[in-house]
Amino acid sequence: MTLEPTVDSLFDLRGRVALITGGTGYLGSAMARALAEMGAQVVITSRELARAEKAAAELPGEQTHFAVELDHKSEESLTTGFAKAVELAGQVDILVNNGQGGNAKDLTTTDQQHFDEHLANATGYFLLARECRDHVVARGAEGSIVNIGSMYGVVGSYPETYQDVSGASPVAYHALKGGVVHMTRHLAVYWAADNVRVNCLSPGPFPSDKAPAALVDRLIEKSPMKRMGIPSELKGAIVFLCSDASSYVTGQNLLVDGGWTAW
Repeated sequence: MTLEPTVDSLFDLRGRVALITGGTGYLGSAMARALAEMGAQVVITSRELARAEKAAAELPGEQTHFAVELDHKSEESLTTGFAKAVELAGQVDILVNNGQGGNAKDLTTTDQQHFDEHLANATGYFLLARECRDHVVARGAEGSIVNIGSMYGVVGSYPETYQDVSGASPVAYHALKGGVVHMTRHLAVYWAADNVRVNCLSPGPFPSDKAPAALVDRLIEKSPMKRMGIPSELKGAIVFLCSDASSYVTGQNLLVDGGWTAW
C-alpha cells in the first residue's frame, strides 16, 4: 500500500534549489523568502551582484543561499548566470522568472524601441526556461518553472483610474504579460513529457510605496476586496506552484488579485 503524502511533505522544498530572477525586488524578495522558509536553497539573481549578495545573505534557514549576477534581457548574461548558479548550488530544480525591466511609456508616448524593451523580458523568460528545462532533463530529474505574469496579462486597465494622476498603464507591459501567460501554456504542453511543469503566477494590484497615493486610492475603489495586496500574500501561491503540492498542475495561470479579474 502506497502511503499518502502529508500536506507538510507536499510543500517541503528541502533538497531542492530554486533560482529566482529579480529576487531583490519588492515582490521578488518576498517570494525568495517563502522558498527559503520551506527549505529550498535559493539562488537570487540581480543585474547588480552586490544587491543579490545582500539579499541572499538575509534569507532565512540554515541552508546555504547564493547570489548570481544575471541580466535576463541579455542572452550571454543569462546563459553565463545560469551556469554559475549550477556551479554554486550543484543543480537547479525550480526557476522563478520574476525579473522585470521596462519603462513607463504609455499609448501616446511609446515607440518601437521602448515597446521592444518590454517584450525583451519575454525573450529572456523563454531562454532561461529552456536552460532550466535542458539542465533538468540532462539530470533525469523533475523541474518546476514559474513565470510571473500580471492581472494585466488577462484584462485591460481602467483608463479613468490613471487619468490626471499617472500615465496610462504601459501598452507594451500588457502585451508582455499577456504573452507570458500564453507562452506558459505553450511550454507546459511541450515539456510535460520531460517532467518539467510550467505555470504562471499573476499578481493583481500590489503597489509599492513609490506609487502615487491618488492612483492607489482609485485602484482600491476598483478592487472587490477594497484594498491592495501585500507581498507576503504571494508566498503561499509561489510555494504551491514550486512544490509537489501542485504536482498535477501545469500550464495554468494562478491569479492572486483580490478578485480583480472576477468582475
